Amino acid sequence: MAGSEVRRANRIGRAVAGTVLGGAGLIAGGAAAAIAAEKWLVYRLRGGQETESGDDFGTLRGTVGTVVADDGVPLHVEVDGPEDPATTVVFCHGYALDQDCWHYQRRDLTGIGRRVFWDQRSHGRSRRGRPANSTIDQLGADLYRVIEATVPPGGPMVLLGHSMGGMTILALAQAHPELFRGRVRGVGLIATSGRLNEVTLGLPALLGRAVDAAVEPVMRTLAWRPALFDHSRRFGAEMSFLSARVLGFGAGSVSPALVDHLDTMIRRTPTDVLTEFWPALSEHDKQEAYAVLRDVPTLVLCGDRDRMTPIEHSELIAEALPDADFVRVPGAGHMVMMERPAVVNDALRVLLRRAGVPEAPSVPAEPAADGVPPTTDAASP
Repeated sequence: MAGSEVRRANRIGRAVAGTVLGGAGLIAGGAAAAIAAEKWLVYRLRGGQETESGDDFGTLRGTVGTVVADDGVPLHVEVDGPEDPATTVVFCHGYALDQDCWHYQRRDLTGIGRRVFWDQRSHGRSRRGRPANSTIDQLGADLYRVIEATVPPGGPMVLLGHSMGGMTILALAQAHPELFRGRVRGVGLIATSGRLNEVTLGLPALLGRAVDAAVEPVMRTLAWRPALFDHSRRFGAEMSFLSARVLGFGAGSVSPALVDHLDTMIRRTPTDVLTEFWPALSEHDKQEAYAVLRDVPTLVLCGDRDRMTPIEHSELIAEALPDADFVRVPGAGHMVMMERPAVVNDALRVLLRRAGVPEAPSVPAEPAADGVPPTTDAASP
C-alpha cells in the first residue's frame, strides 16, 4: 500500500475514533455550515421534534441494596421479586451503560422469579474503583460477590449479560467453574465477545484497523485531561446523539427517545471511567471459559448490524458451544435488547424454559417514586 494511502486511512481512523468518543463535534468548532448541517440531521432523526417524551426510561426501580466488592468498592444492586425464589436471574450491563439498559426486560419479564440488576463498578450508582482494578477479571469477581449477596445459598440462577456484561460472566466462569456445575442453570450472552481484540465499527478492513490503531492514543490523551473532555461533552449534544444513533442501533427506524436514553447513559459515564476500562476491553480474551459453559443451556444473541461487537464474535461463541441457541437479529445494532425488545424477550423466555424456570403471569414493574436516573458517584473508596 502506498504511503499516502496509509496516511489517509490513519487520518480517517482518527476522525472516526473521535466520533466514537463523542468529541468529534469539537473538530468542526468554527465551521458554521457543518454545525448547521449536523443540527438539521439530528432534527430529521428526531422526527422533526427537538425532544420527545421517553418510555418511562430510568423510572423502574427495585429494592435497593449495596454489595461490597472484594477490594472495598460499594456496588449498587436492586432486587425485584420474591424473597424465596425458585430461581434468581442476574442481569449484567455493558461498558459505559448502567442497569437501565435492561428497561424492556425489567418491564416485561416480571414473572421469572427474583431478578437482580446491578451497576458495574464506576458505572451508574456504584462507586468508583481504582484504575488498576478496572479489569474484566475484577468485574467477574464483583459478580461473584453480587451472587453471594443476592442468590439464596445453594440456589439456582440464570446469568444474562450484554457486551461487557457477557464478558463479566465469562470471567466468572473462568474463575469459578464450580458454579456452572449445577447452580448456574442458564447463561445469556447478548452482543458480546470472548475475545475483543479489534474494534472495526462495521467498516471495511483497512478503515477498521486504522480506527482500532487510532483509539488507543485518543484514549491516552483523554486519560491525561478527562475533566476537559467531560466539559466538551456537555456542549456536544448533537454529535453525541448522532454517535449514539449510529453506534448503538441498526438500520431500521429507532425512536428518538430511545436514542436519547442511550445517549444519557453514555454521557453520564465520566471520561476517565471510559479510559480506565478501555485497555481491559481491548485485551479481553476469555475463550477458555467456553469449555465451562458446554453443559449449561446458553443463548448467544446479536444483531447483524452490531458495530461494536460484530456478529462474527457471537458466531465464534456459537461454534464453540454447539448446543447453544444462536439468535441473529436482522438489522439490529449493539443495543439489540433496547432496539428489538420483543425478539430478545422471546429468546430469553426460551432460555429460561431450558433452564427450568417457570414463568408466572407478568406483573407491571413499579416506576421509581422520584423518577431520578442513576448517577455515578465520583468519590473513590
